[in-house]
Amino acid sequence: MRSIVSVAAFSTLFCLAVPAGFAAAPPASRSATGTLVIVFKDGHKQSFNLADIVRVEFPGAAEAGAVTGASNSPSRGRYLGKWECGDGSGNNFYITLDESGDAKRSIGDEHGRWVYVDGEARVTWDDGKLDAIRKVGSRFQKFAYTAGKSFSDTPDNVADAHNTTPHPI
Repeated sequence: MRSIVSVAAFSTLFCLAVPAGFAAAPPASRSATGTLVIVFKDGHKQSFNLADIVRVEFPGAAEAGAVTGASNSPSRGRYLGKWECGDGSGNNFYITLDESGDAKRSIGDEHGRWVYVDGEARVTWDDGKLDAIRKVGSRFQKFAYTAGKSFSDTPDNVADAHNTTPHPI
């Protein structure tokens, strides 16, 4: 009996003598390459070793405005900036799309609003006209619609469009 108590006491002393952090994993270095650092709203950070990550998923991304079309659709940020567009008659004009959703057209100095829908920029002008900038193959085109038409109608003209200030986000 005495030997059992001695073994138990020795085991207890040994466990108390081992440093508390001995079994814990070392903290990830802040500057370590190959790590993913997530910063939470309250400011705390959590690091993950990239070798341990298979994929990163964002549940609910479709509800937050993710692209619902093909995976090769350009992002909303790809449409920001000043676009040189054909007018359907061989001349060019400019459409400027701002982050705020405001749009400006150099023809008639017209104002409008634009939204990102199904991988394209859709502009509704204050004069009732509509323009859509779409990626067609490897290039962009501007589709123009007169007042009273919708984006699903046959366009009145289609012309090339080129972003003079591309900066995809």
